[in-house]
Amino acid sequence: MRKLIATVFNHSLDGLLADEDTDFWKFCFDLPENRDPDDSAHLDFLRGAHAHLMGRTAYEGMSAAMTTATDHPFADLLNSGRKVVFSRTMKTAGWAGTTIAAGDTTEEIDKLRQGGDGHIIVWGGVRLWRSLMRLDLLDELQLSMFPYIAGEGTRLFDGIPKSYQLDLVSTTTSSNGIVYLHYRRHR
Repeated sequence: MRKLIATVFNHSLDGLLADEDTDFWKFCFDLPENRDPDDSAHLDFLRGAHAHLMGRTAYEGMSAAMTTATDHPFADLLNSGRKVVFSRTMKTAGWAGTTIAAGDTTEEIDKLRQGGDGHIIVWGGVRLWRSLMRLDLLDELQLSMFPYIAGEGTRLFDGIPKSYQLDLVSTTTSSNGIVYLHYRRHR
């Protein structure tokens, strides 16, 4: 059965996501070496994905960026990869290789987990991550924690069960102070 792995970028020490047009957002994207785009381990992780899951808002932002990107290291992988957007309002999807999942979330995830190789990457957004946590469907969480106290932004972990134990798998620290945390859901 395929693992469902959430990948969360731009998370502050005080537990906030970098919302667009905030000081934290600017810090994240102005930080030298935010993430090495040629990081072979991360590219291998992306290449190994059976599917890329997104909520509607994340999908719209990523599709606009990736379909016009000529030099982004993820563009070819995402443009050619299988994408599933969870939305009850979208009727059509213009990004090649996209399926819209509008049914029961657990049933949709169960169908995606069946079969052979690869894992499933959950890119976001926040409502999708929270929904998957409430339904206890996530197997792993990869989080990039930035050396920043934001004071404003969206709390990733609001509205999830009060008891949600994770086991630390690994940590990696970059030269610019970003800590990459990899957790597995404790079962």
